[in-house]
Parts: sequence; C-alpha cells; structure tokens
Amino acid sequence: MDASAEAREVEARSAVGPVLIAGPLSNAVVAAIQDENRDVVVLDRGAYLRVLVPRRCVVTRAGVEQRTGQPFRLPTDLEAIMASFKGKLALDASGAVWSLPGEGER
Repeated sequence: MDASAEAREVEARSAVGPVLIAGPLSNAVVAAIQDENRDVVVLDRGAYLRVLVPRRCVVTRAGVEQRTGQPFRLPTDLEAIMASFKGKLALDASGAVWSLPGEGER
C-alpha cells in the first residue's frame, strides 16, 4: 500500500458522522453540518447520505432550523431520518455530536 492510500485509510477510520435517509430534511442537516464543520465528506448513495467528518462532527438545532425555516426537534426529528451513524453520539435538545470513542463530547 502506498503512503497516500495508507493515509486515506487512517483518515477514513477516524471519520465520524450520521447516515441519513435521503430527503429534504436530510439535505438541510447535511448543509448545517457543512456549515459547522471542516473537511466534511458526503457520500450520496441514492437512498441515503453518509456524512463523514474527521474525529468530531457537530450539528446544531439552530443550524438546521436556519436551513429549513421550521422548528427542528431533537432528538425526535434527527432520529426519524438517521438510519445509522459512525462514532459515539451525544445528543441533547440543542444539537448532536458524533466523536471517536474516548474523545471529548459536548
């Protein structure tokens, strides 16, 4: 394995984030994640969107509401569109944080 392939593999292992069922609300969540994080990778698989961020992924209720113009209830609305996730999830009424196990949360 060359050095760049090895670096990509290590990076992929340290990425965290949600897997969202495709749709308008998921698009708003992805846009909020892109606004609130650096180096966001979105893999569009048609029926779902896999969102990956190195080490820590954050989304706030306010960020999603800004995109939709409507209330976004956490955890209810996120749970309805999140099929799965990678990492450790900390969730409250103001937002969600996916992080590597053993690393800081909210």
